[in-house]
Amino acid sequence: MPDHSTVSIAPHLALTTLAAALMSLGAQAQTTGDAPAVTPPPPPEQVVVTATRGGKAVEKIPGAVSVIGRSEIEAQGLISEDPSALLAVQVPGYAPSRQKLSNFGEGLRGRNALLLLDGIPQTNPLRLGGREGYFADPMIVQRIEVVSGASAVQGMGATGGIVNTITRTPQTPGTHQTVELKYSTQGHSNSQGWKAGYMLEHLSEGENPYDVLLYLGKREQDIGVDGDGRYLATESLHQARDAYLKLGQQVGTQRFQLMLNQFHADGFDDWVDVDGDRDTGLPTSAQHGTLDWQAPRNQVRSTSLEWSDSDLAGGVASVQLFKQTFSARYTGGVITTFQDASLAPTGTLVDQSQIDADKWGLRSSWVRPDFGLHGLEFTGGVDLLHDTSSQKLTMTGRTWVPPLKYRSLAPFTQLEYTWNDLTLRAGLRHENSHLDVDSYTTLAFYGNRAVQGGTRDSAKLVKSLGGVWRFGDSGWSSFVSYNEGFGMPDVGLILRAIKTAGQSVDSLVDLQPIVTNNRELGLAWRGAGASFSASVYDSRSSLGSQIVVSNGIGTVQRVPIQVKGFEFSGQWRVLPTLKLDASYALTRGRTAAAAGQPLDLDLGARSQGPDKLVMAGQWDFAPEMSGRLTLSHFRPRTANEDKLSGTTRLAEHFSGYTVLDLATTWRSSWGDLGLGVENLLDRQYFTYYGQANYSGGNDDYYAGRGRTFTVSWKRQF
Repeated sequence: MPDHSTVSIAPHLALTTLAAALMSLGAQAQTTGDAPAVTPPPPPEQVVVTATRGGKAVEKIPGAVSVIGRSEIEAQGLISEDPSALLAVQVPGYAPSRQKLSNFGEGLRGRNALLLLDGIPQTNPLRLGGREGYFADPMIVQRIEVVSGASAVQGMGATGGIVNTITRTPQTPGTHQTVELKYSTQGHSNSQGWKAGYMLEHLSEGENPYDVLLYLGKREQDIGVDGDGRYLATESLHQARDAYLKLGQQVGTQRFQLMLNQFHADGFDDWVDVDGDRDTGLPTSAQHGTLDWQAPRNQVRSTSLEWSDSDLAGGVASVQLFKQTFSARYTGGVITTFQDASLAPTGTLVDQSQIDADKWGLRSSWVRPDFGLHGLEFTGGVDLLHDTSSQKLTMTGRTWVPPLKYRSLAPFTQLEYTWNDLTLRAGLRHENSHLDVDSYTTLAFYGNRAVQGGTRDSAKLVKSLGGVWRFGDSGWSSFVSYNEGFGMPDVGLILRAIKTAGQSVDSLVDLQPIVTNNRELGLAWRGAGASFSASVYDSRSSLGSQIVVSNGIGTVQRVPIQVKGFEFSGQWRVLPTLKLDASYALTRGRTAAAAGQPLDLDLGARSQGPDKLVMAGQWDFAPEMSGRLTLSHFRPRTANEDKLSGTTRLAEHFSGYTVLDLATTWRSSWGDLGLGVENLLDRQYFTYYGQANYSGGNDDYYAGRGRTFTVSWKRQF
């Protein structure tokens, strides 16, 4: 096998050549030809709050940051409203979507990302059940800010990166209403879908305006088919409902804001899976049937109350009080781990599990420019998080994971100094965490072991350093950064799987926190008609967290993890009406089979995605009409051939696939009309995690969705 511990230089050279070609062609497009060159205006600054806790243009941030705007969200919404599919297309290091309710394997640069909604954490690091991806309707989203790599300024488990979904706020004075309707079909029975959404926006005029935004939406999607016309498996979204309200009031330099969002997603209750066959390449399918358990579902409610002042002691201050409740019910069955001879004969007991999490917390910051010195910016604040998470078996009322009561208090500070073309930044965050678990008894599968409860405390000072150098007016810039991230392992997964008698929460080594170190070097260029950025990174954790799955149930191993990678993204405005985009990501993750062992294992599909190339072209082919064609290519991957963890074989094989998607829009006097085609060529393929996951069986050998047509109509009045 090739040595994957280092990053191959060949893709770097190829993409450096591509970057040079983009610049050369961009320059030629502006200086040659029979017609006079048309130079489009430079793109507006993309202000990012996620990476800095204060507004900052992307070009001034030492790190890899992506901003997904409203136009990209709407274009992807014509193809699929799966939020992971949007991230996979727009963010180089994001793994491909599973196209399911669960998001196992949808990592960012080989690690889990912290998902936020207006700064409210949506992930559940204490019991990471892989159901956190669906929490908001795309219609309420204004933009998504993605920070790739560990982040010290956000904390709360941001060891792999941050994905902050930022909701809409009324921008135009007056009252506006928007209606959106969508219909999709694959031309087969049981493949139709529809969506209806209504939005009310109001922004008053005057010295102290107030604003209101209300959204109500619902969508349904039938089971659907793959490229061969075979029904897809059931572990996917069937229905979703969202109710969203935002109220804002401006009082001088102050703003008060209340946000409430309730999102509900359901799986199928009238379809049952039909096993496939991995040996012959037959995917898992579905047929009409009746469940012996309740349908899977997600329920998420996010609430926040915010106050901000744009001129408090010469700086910008903000305080946010938030609360989030989360409930995820999983599919059931006669599952080996749930069997208990005291309740029913072994092999007959039907049960299913549910994760519940309840969070509340506070986020505060104050950003002061020219802090005693021209060009020096000070940022300071404190974050507080309370989280109680548990997992139960719903049909028998048994406790699988006891209530995990977690508290985190983290003051932070950051200094940034700009002198001419140089920006330097340094920050500190002091993470103080407390975990409290009561005594409990494990399931019969683990031996009905009594585990003594207890508390665990930890404190860690995490650091960030970085700098950006802009090469005058040439359009070139470079950055270098070092960031540490702090997070907890999957505590619930560790505690529920204890098999040894006499264990205590106080003494378990595996409950130590995860600290990730991320080093990165980047180069970027922006011209009038083209731009590109590229970076290389090295992310390490000496006590990482890897999940080994055996018989469908995961256990945690605390072993070192190292991830190296290269990312590239570029854009070329060939003509005023034609724009080309490209991105590429290469990821190489390594870990060990056990503590003290060498890093001789590849990161598995649960953590790391395949190498990925995305190319897109957008053509404004007529007034008020445009089309976007996107090619997504996921490279084949073979990992851990002939490698074992105990008796579990870790070999993974992914054959790769390429899909084309098309989105077209027409802004007419009757409203915005859209046509989207997912998997334009009706390619038959297996999803990355469904095929590569070493622990997969014939019941989760998932094929991807076949060609799907979506028509939409949206009207504002």
